[in-house]
Amino acid sequence: MVQPYLRMKTFWQTSRFLIDLSRPVVMGIVNATPDSFSDGGHYFAESDPSRVLAHCDLLLKEGADMLDIGGESTRPGSPPLPLAQELARVLPVLRHAVTLGVPVSVDTYKPEVMQAALDLGVDVVNDVWALRRPGALQVVQAHPRCGVCLMHMHRDPQTMQVAPMAGSVLPAVRTFLESAAQSLLEAGVDRARVVLDPGIGFGKTVAQNFELLERQAELLSLGYPLMAGWSRKSALGAVCAPAGSGEPLPMRERLLPSVLAALLAAERGARVLRVHDVGPTVQALKVWTAATPFASA
Repeated sequence: MVQPYLRMKTFWQTSRFLIDLSRPVVMGIVNATPDSFSDGGHYFAESDPSRVLAHCDLLLKEGADMLDIGGESTRPGSPPLPLAQELARVLPVLRHAVTLGVPVSVDTYKPEVMQAALDLGVDVVNDVWALRRPGALQVVQAHPRCGVCLMHMHRDPQTMQVAPMAGSVLPAVRTFLESAAQSLLEAGVDRARVVLDPGIGFGKTVAQNFELLERQAELLSLGYPLMAGWSRKSALGAVCAPAGSGEPLPMRERLLPSVLAALLAAERGARVLRVHDVGPTVQALKVWTAATPFASA
């Protein structure tokens, strides 16, 4: 039986693009940071941005529908990054990315970085703090069309896994996202600009992350498209731990679990899949789409 959300024609209004979300779109992650939890330093060096610019190009060749560029790691325990350093990291990458003909998102919680990115023509503000930092909501409010992704995060990157949430998390995550979206609507931001993200891995236990996947339909009932960010997350490493090792599956071996989690999220209605491994995810989605009777426009 085809789920109702597979028949919906949904669009995400962004600065330069009206993104068709009637099928899942793949957002390729570009870490302009040397200390990302997943690929820190592999594509980025402070003194030479050429590798990260080439990585943008590669992700598009692999089939990414859009790019998400961030300069500050939000891995558990990561320290805050000074504003000047974040701007120095992301602005050269954003200048390149906006010339590539696809929607570009900036992954930041700092209003100054948001504004600088939007001034370059960036399409989406992707904020792990859901615009709760002073001045952030006002930046989005002042822009006529930019898209925004509001994410749920428990506590902050320094403490979120030291004291994660307790009990069933779905009600709290749903209430938080509903309130954050309502604040935007009350500020005059059109709901077509808003996407929600339950924040997999941000202050949740392994079981709680999978609860959010199992009950994803309850988040869809809020009436906004959902972003899913399962790529290489520690919850996947935990459930796929080699038998008897006592250690999680290493980061470099989380490709298959990441692709499967992205597909499960898409099957349950997520419409933006934020991933590191673009090529394999795109291929898997092609197979899934071929077997899924999407309604025509």
